[in-house]
Amino acid sequence: MTKMYIPRDMAALAMGAKKVVAAVQKEAAARGLDVEIVRNGSRGMLWLEPLVEVETPAGRVGYGNVTAADVPALFDAGFLSGGEHKSSIGLVEQHPYFARQQRVTFQRCGRIDPVSYAEYTANGGYKGLDRAFSIGPAATIAEIAASGLRGRGGAGFPTGVKWKTVADCPGDKRYVVVNADEGDSGTFADRMIMEGDPLSLIEGMTICGFAVGSDKGYVYLRAEYPIAAQIFAEALVAARAAGALGKQVRGSDFSFDIELRMGAGAYVCGEETSLLESLEGKRGIVRAKPPLPAHVGLFGKPTVVNNVLSMATAPMILADGGAAYYAYGMDRSRGTIPLQIAGNVKHGGLFEAPFGLTLNEIVNDIGGGARSGRPVRAVQVGGPLGAYLPVSLFETRFDYEAYTKVNSLIGHGGLVVFDDTVDMSWMARFAMEFCAIESCGKCTPCRIGSIRGVETIDKIRAGENVAANIDLLKDLC
Repeated sequence: MTKMYIPRDMAALAMGAKKVVAAVQKEAAARGLDVEIVRNGSRGMLWLEPLVEVETPAGRVGYGNVTAADVPALFDAGFLSGGEHKSSIGLVEQHPYFARQQRVTFQRCGRIDPVSYAEYTANGGYKGLDRAFSIGPAATIAEIAASGLRGRGGAGFPTGVKWKTVADCPGDKRYVVVNADEGDSGTFADRMIMEGDPLSLIEGMTICGFAVGSDKGYVYLRAEYPIAAQIFAEALVAARAAGALGKQVRGSDFSFDIELRMGAGAYVCGEETSLLESLEGKRGIVRAKPPLPAHVGLFGKPTVVNNVLSMATAPMILADGGAAYYAYGMDRSRGTIPLQIAGNVKHGGLFEAPFGLTLNEIVNDIGGGARSGRPVRAVQVGGPLGAYLPVSLFETRFDYEAYTKVNSLIGHGGLVVFDDTVDMSWMARFAMEFCAIESCGKCTPCRIGSIRGVETIDKIRAGENVAANIDLLKDLC
């Protein structure tokens, strides 16, 4: 029997993966051939979706942009044994885009059945939790701290410090909360993990729960991710069935369970205190800080709030040691960052690499430049609340502090590329309008200032008192 991989990731489904599965099943049956189809996650080479992979003795051979209409010709070309076809990309893991990555957080994504506990453990899963159990809570937190892992949601706060703060808080009840409200434009790494390797997130949360003394975790997922919700729910069932969630996790004395909660579309609920309000059943508006969620969080209890990527990286750190993760990266930005390359670019997708690449390397070498073939003019980094970086700043290295120096932020690692036909005044208006639409309405400068900002940009675009209105816009910002 030939094993074949066709993603169930949202990007592949959007490009017709379901029809490809049906066509392969129909053609195999008609030819009397045995084919096992594994619905894996995406490899991250999104310009090739749906990417069909066939397992051969030499490795997995890929066929990109496959449509249902291509299937009979693929069978004729002998693709079940890796035969040549116009859509062939050769061995997937030798593809230049994939081969130059250093995959840590995404090491299993696209390689395994995302809801198979057996495949997860056969590929290194739960080594991290088992090691945490063997070294104890304090040493577990010390490993996370030694790794240099910082929050991947955008703020870049040291994860080990956050975990230790919660662990040191008095009381017998603590919570672990994962922020999966991935709302910035051009970001999709959280979704890819939850659709391609959800058990890594479950294991990471369990490690965190053990480290800080919590028996309950919540994942707050944006409503726009129904496929991620379905796959993550299946993974929770698989983990419980295997004894990796619930009472006496993996035969230990530690108990921990996870609940999936869906948001209702509010961008502001990506902010941790708004998220906690929403989890408690209240309107999603920001809380005043202090107190910090680490001290007074969900239901008034000490709470770890981490991004999906931060939590899903914890198992690899515990399995390999904090020093191994710290060896990647530069300065205070340690480890790897899953770059999400989108917009007007030839090779859009996810590319995991150590911190320190320049924007020029990311956009032109890895991304292949503008899909239109025209010169790149700017890249939006850090979502709508980030910044548009011009070509003159393309030698800036991807690093938290380096981006702060140029009045930008790396946020969640999302990059949206624009060529020289972009109207930057319209993009400025789009960003300001986004703020106006998504404001929770609590604070006057945001609630009113963003509306005034849109009006002021409209006046500038219309040529009305341009110099004075630009000064006013700067003041508003």
